[in-house]
Amino acid sequence: MLDALEIAAEPNRRRLLRLLARQEQSVGELAAHFTVSRSAVSQHLLLLEQAGLVIARKEGRNRYYRLDPEGMGRLRGLVEQFWTDELDLLAADAATLAAGRHGPGKSAPPR
Repeated sequence: MLDALEIAAEPNRRRLLRLLARQEQSVGELAAHFTVSRSAVSQHLLLLEQAGLVIARKEGRNRYYRLDPEGMGRLRGLVEQFWTDELDLLAADAATLAAGRHGPGKSAPPR
């Protein structure tokens, strides 16, 4: 099985996972959200399936994808292995530094 964390890290595949979190969708429905080809979307979905993050089913000529709850649970566990108290402190320090750069009463620049 492929490294689910590495596979899910790619931006297009993360976007596919977010779209599939809503509901099962066909390749065509998913491809409509991307500027890349339908074939490229299919390749991303194949990698997500091989990593155990999505499940595909075939109905006629269409393939429908949905999240695999077990695979997504394993992915969450992998992320949680990396999230330590030290990362919480680092995130808090970064937020404090960012707030200090903008001074009192100043807002952060728009993103």
